[in-house]
Amino acid sequence: MPRRTSALLAAATAAALLAPATAYAHGGGQAPQLNGQRVGYFTQWGVYSGFSFKNVQTSGQAGKLTVINYAFGNVSAEGKCFEANEAGVGDAWADYQRPVGAEESVDGVADAEAQPLKGSFNQLRKLKAKNPQLKAVISLGGWTWSKYFSDAALTDASRKAFVASCLDLYVKGNLPQLGSAEGGPGSGLGVFDGIDIDWEYPGGDGDPGNVSRPEDGRNFTLLMAEFRRQLDELGKKSRKHYLLTAAVAANDKVADRLELPKVARSVDWLNLMTYDLHGPWEGKGPSNNQAPLFAVKGDPAPVQRSADKAVRHYIEKGLPARQTVVGVPFYSHTWTGVQPGPKGDGLFQPAAASGGDVPFKDLKNLPGTVHTDWRSGVSWKYDGNTFYTYDTPEVLTYKAAYSRLTGLGGVMAWALDHDDAQGTLVKALDKGMKY
Repeated sequence: MPRRTSALLAAATAAALLAPATAYAHGGGQAPQLNGQRVGYFTQWGVYSGFSFKNVQTSGQAGKLTVINYAFGNVSAEGKCFEANEAGVGDAWADYQRPVGAEESVDGVADAEAQPLKGSFNQLRKLKAKNPQLKAVISLGGWTWSKYFSDAALTDASRKAFVASCLDLYVKGNLPQLGSAEGGPGSGLGVFDGIDIDWEYPGGDGDPGNVSRPEDGRNFTLLMAEFRRQLDELGKKSRKHYLLTAAVAANDKVADRLELPKVARSVDWLNLMTYDLHGPWEGKGPSNNQAPLFAVKGDPAPVQRSADKAVRHYIEKGLPARQTVVGVPFYSHTWTGVQPGPKGDGLFQPAAASGGDVPFKDLKNLPGTVHTDWRSGVSWKYDGNTFYTYDTPEVLTYKAAYSRLTGLGGVMAWALDHDDAQGTLVKALDKGMKY
């Protein structure tokens, strides 16, 4: 990938921000022509705070996305995909058992009592019907549910069994009934178009309770190859290409455990988690940017991290640019008790304490001054006490334009329920992806 300077990209993106939106065909069941991949995570637990797939439709997000990653599916101690109704283990109720009323339904039709598929899975299937360009994949693992990936990937037999269980459950749609009328053979067919692996992380450095082994990097390669083999085998029968993607760390140490040229042969693309580069786990600071596009001048961190650095590292190690998707946050990390500092903007200053995360839909209405460093592709809000590190809509457009200008595969966002009711952040990404 040619190395672009941040100054050139800033100028190009400024032009994109001022340019009128490019029109594309949409309506009448015809899929819009969207440039690149636009991946958005829908969280399983979001329905309990009032976010549903109807919101994805009414906000305009659905028409500007190519893939929804449904987060998450769990991996059992036996190395299998499964559904359950147990706190911290699984939520089949949210997935496919919860009756959805007409007011929350994507098409305005309430779930019937006897239908075998309800909940978010049924609404996702309805959302895809309204948006022909949109595909859905089940994301397996995540920070909390990556505990047994190492065991599932350990041997040829365990890999075959694990992959078969995931395809049977989610792609073939053979959902268990779990003591209710919902589920049954083929009940979830047509919901998912593939698999996303969110193993955090092969070889360790994830949640402290996760199983990890030195050979995880090699076994990750073999696991992805087995997923590709079984998905292609299934695809020959259904005459369909099933997606296979994975979320990977924006961390050189973790990236270097992966056999990227070999992994690239199996996956459609990798989603780089190029956010959470700084955050509340750093305690009393200094306040810093969680998702800089380029290195920030004056950053006091001992290791300079940025999305561009992570992208270049993955590509140098063998991941093709077109299979590299840049991750962006739809939320902020915060520090409190932050002094203004010499520039009065709170950046790189000691903090009294770390704060919680704030979704953009709430943050946009909070008091404070928004600061943007276009050369580095970062933004933050500071109110004289609290420092919020997040991406404004304009910075998201910048990052999407960066993806286009450097020939990358697209953008990925965590998570859709953090956007506002107007889909402002997804629309900002869409604008940059049209550049």
